[in-house]
Amino acid sequence: MPKVLIADKMNPLAAEIFQKNGISVDTKTDLSLEDFLKIAGDYDGIAVRSTTKITKDIIAAAKSLKVVGRAGIGVDTVDVEAATAHGVVVMNTPFGNSITTAEHAIAMIFALARQIPQANESTHAGKWEKSRFMGVELYGKTLGVVGCGNIGGIVADRALGLRMSVVAYDPFLTPERAVEMGVEKVELDDLYKRADFITIHTPLNDKTRGLIDAAAIAKMKKGVRIVNCARGGIVVEADLKVALDSGHVAGAALDVFEVEPAKESMFFGLANVVCTPHLGASTTEAQVNVAIQVAEQMSDFLVRGVVQNAVNMPNVSAEDAPRLKPYMKLADQLGAFAGQIAEDGIEKIEIEYLGHAAELNVRPLTQTILYALLRYSLDSVNPVNAPQLARARGITVSETKTEECADFHTAIRVTVYGAQARSLMGTLFAGREPRIVEIEGVPVEAALVPDMLFIRNADKPGMIGGLGTVLAQAGQNIADFRLGRLAAGAEAVALVALDAPLPDGVFAQVQTLPQVRTAKRLKF
Repeated sequence: MPKVLIADKMNPLAAEIFQKNGISVDTKTDLSLEDFLKIAGDYDGIAVRSTTKITKDIIAAAKSLKVVGRAGIGVDTVDVEAATAHGVVVMNTPFGNSITTAEHAIAMIFALARQIPQANESTHAGKWEKSRFMGVELYGKTLGVVGCGNIGGIVADRALGLRMSVVAYDPFLTPERAVEMGVEKVELDDLYKRADFITIHTPLNDKTRGLIDAAAIAKMKKGVRIVNCARGGIVVEADLKVALDSGHVAGAALDVFEVEPAKESMFFGLANVVCTPHLGASTTEAQVNVAIQVAEQMSDFLVRGVVQNAVNMPNVSAEDAPRLKPYMKLADQLGAFAGQIAEDGIEKIEIEYLGHAAELNVRPLTQTILYALLRYSLDSVNPVNAPQLARARGITVSETKTEECADFHTAIRVTVYGAQARSLMGTLFAGREPRIVEIEGVPVEAALVPDMLFIRNADKPGMIGGLGTVLAQAGQNIADFRLGRLAAGAEAVALVALDAPLPDGVFAQVQTLPQVRTAKRLKF
């Protein structure tokens, strides 16, 4: 009989669901690390909320562990890398608290507009400062939604009901989907210029860390109000504080902070700031939903081998696993590459399986590509729900299989259609080593490493020398350098493998080289 530990306070329905599925369940919360390590080896599954951290030490000690279930969206309390290395599936519940989080954002917008927390405190103190708390209407105002995915989309829908105008920035939002939602798709700078209120609903990653900084705030209209119920770190807190003090930003409502729990903050005590302790998912309904979902998903996996909402693996049968393993790595690299260079709203993703790859069970490969591609913009995406999220955003996904492959025995090509078509092709060397062999029609053979630099450049003299000089002066060692072009004098591409991440200042120098048209730092 499988055995599960519920390690955080969770709705009792979770334990009931485990028991109904023939699973033995213990509820032990507030365990010390020492006590947790002693009992971890007794369990096949561990269910957590947001308090308990499943570290690499716990995973290493849990010799029987097969699945960790997080009752919520984020899995930052679980060492996913360690879990993957130990063959442990990590699941989340990405949709259980979407409405709750969206409603909290709307509540924060109201609180900012009418200064409700400040007025409440004043009135409780026996004052009657009616003239002090002059608010603004939401009617007719423009709401800028940064990240119009699942939660952002709900916020937009509620704002439209308040008769606000909604402008949305989201690289993965297609124009057709924007029309269906009733929002106007805009570029980020345009959103900054037009929005009276700005609400943030993006994951925290390399693209969004520090997104709202001094430069971004300077582009916003004077008197803007900013709401962040997404993740701390997206807003540069010091820059926001300066803007609040100057009056350029009229107010801010923050549910998340760079350091949590936020026992101290530069925002505490400011009259024009509303702060809450990461309450986005804190409603009775949301807690019930995520508890039920995590218990059902873990039970399906432990009893029936069904995988749902796993963040570190796709659906793969025991028969397919050995054959698919090298292709899974190739698929992940192709998707990650495409996701990092995509800039426009994606309308279609075309995946071609060529040669021997056409003979495979390609569904897990397609899921892996979609997950790897979308994870740079969506924190709720995983290999299982990636197709569903793509459909929800109006992205068409097509698969084709062709037994013939002119230059290789096996290959996968990924083409992303937006304002422009971007394509990548990869193969397996010796049947096991992934290689990129084509970028946007240009032959370029390269193995991907953790830190890389991708450049589209004019095929003119001085490119290699200029780039080499910039990197050498910064002490950046080039591990590998691959170039390709379709024709002399046309646009060329360069893929540079580096021994270390490229600092912002050095990257800025690369971007100013006269031959460089676009440059991207890639992480694999």
